[in-house]
Amino acid sequence: MADTNRTIQELLSDYAGALRDGCVPVFLKSLTRQEGQMISSSSEFWEATEVVRILNGVGFAKKAVTADVGLFMSRVDANIASRLKKAKTGSRRKRTNGAKSAHKTQRAEEMI
Repeated sequence: MADTNRTIQELLSDYAGALRDGCVPVFLKSLTRQEGQMISSSSEFWEATEVVRILNGVGFAKKAVTADVGLFMSRVDANIASRLKKAKTGSRRKRTNGAKSAHKTQRAEEMI
């Protein structure tokens, strides 16, 4: 990608390699101002990039790993349940603590 003033075909080839390797940002940073302007005005490049994306998707479809959402959802459910449980026990503690302190005060008064 160090070559400057590449043709549309060379840019497309470099783009396809970058897409395959997962380094599209590096490809974009390697563009000169002239190459960037050439790409932005070229409908041929944009049409070819769509084809490259489709071919790349088809070529790596079997190797692609989709995230298992089940684990994420179970963790979210556990966090929600934990927060609900803490909210319920928190309000009980406040009531219980107040009742105990009042009970202790009554015992102390009785002792005196």
